[in-house]
Amino acid sequence: MSAKERRVRLTRTRRALPRPHPASGAIPGERVVVDPEGLFAFLVLRPFSDLFVWLWRLERRTEFLYRPYFDKWLRPALFSWAQARQNSRRPDQHLPLVAETLLPGEEQLTQLIIDELAKFTRENWLPGGAQRFGNTKTFGVLRGEFSVLPGLPANLRRGLFAEPRSYPAWVRFSGPGPYAPPDIEDLGQCSVGIKVMGVPGPKLMEDERFTQDLILVSPASFVTPDIRENAKLQRWVRAKAPLAYAINPFDPHLLHMFMQLLYSPMQANPLEVQYYSNVPFLLGEDQAVEYSLKPRERARTKIPARPAENYLRDAMVRTLTVGPWSFDFMVQVQTDSHLMPIEDATVKWPEWLSPYIPVARLYLPAQQFASDEQLAFADTLRYNPWHSRPEHKPLGNSNRARKKMYGELASLRRAMNQVQHVEPTGAEQFPAPAGSPDAGSPDAAGR
Repeated sequence: MSAKERRVRLTRTRRALPRPHPASGAIPGERVVVDPEGLFAFLVLRPFSDLFVWLWRLERRTEFLYRPYFDKWLRPALFSWAQARQNSRRPDQHLPLVAETLLPGEEQLTQLIIDELAKFTRENWLPGGAQRFGNTKTFGVLRGEFSVLPGLPANLRRGLFAEPRSYPAWVRFSGPGPYAPPDIEDLGQCSVGIKVMGVPGPKLMEDERFTQDLILVSPASFVTPDIRENAKLQRWVRAKAPLAYAINPFDPHLLHMFMQLLYSPMQANPLEVQYYSNVPFLLGEDQAVEYSLKPRERARTKIPARPAENYLRDAMVRTLTVGPWSFDFMVQVQTDSHLMPIEDATVKWPEWLSPYIPVARLYLPAQQFASDEQLAFADTLRYNPWHSRPEHKPLGNSNRARKKMYGELASLRRAMNQVQHVEPTGAEQFPAPAGSPDAGSPDAAGR
């Protein structure tokens, strides 16, 4: 299907949908049994959710004993079973490859999510210290080099991957959010944002002219299938009772919670994790792909028995003090519209249908990155998948919502923190962390 045909299909679908009413706080068509802001939620569901999280955190303190073995031997089979069960319930719409379909009331749903997250931000962070709602805690912003590999198949040589070339990159590793607690108290998921710089050509957003942003997370599937479900979840997150979303007997999401828990271990080192985009992107005009970032080196960090408050950052510091680290950046081409859907982010595209193919290499040189100034640099960076060349246009309802959602929430944080957005170039320099041998040398972070 050509780009023109896709635009026509999307336009016709949009015209056929009813125009959404102004946002009222209610999700269109939702049967509300328990109000997230009601008394029952406050007195019963919120404490019950707190108890679940407390028990989970207690269990995490024992994971150094068994979790690596569980993830190696049991997690793949359990996740495959969950994916098969989910797919058996999904109707086959017999869509063409790369085809997008709008959700009813999509613009209203996007605004509802933005409103909830904006309220959460104002309620939980003071001006001057507002953080991202997702991918909240910064483990580190690392200097890297993103190199497109030579000899790629013709169908993959599109956009950023058209020719072998190296680009500077700022790579932000972070925790899941929406808070920034000690690492052992977090939810066991990591994320990575790669801001590739010096990328020529037109972009889908005008606020940055020479960047291509690539955003990935450690779970192999997303927590909600679409933004309608995400709007429900965010109401419960803001009410501090997210478990209620999963266990609602009238609208359960236990299978989705199970898959998230499988990919929420006590991590050992963010550099040793494989990451997934969960959502698709164009590659050229007639292909959809998902991304993955996989370490080239074998994991060597052990889960600590008594971890420090920021033990994940400490593990990264130790790794990059000893030497460099590298990843394969890979694409997975859509070959089946049902088992590899565009609009459902909880479905992991099967690798037996379409294996990942390395198209680039992310190289992180040995470096020091834990200075206050370099960590604060994360607040000036704006990661948005729509910082992109048209050949890599984000696809699906979750991606369509991210354009407006990420933009408006970034603007809110900048206003609260009085921080200006500046497009980075890769030439930025920061002092070495206090107490390091290079402290006082302004170019130490670039070594």
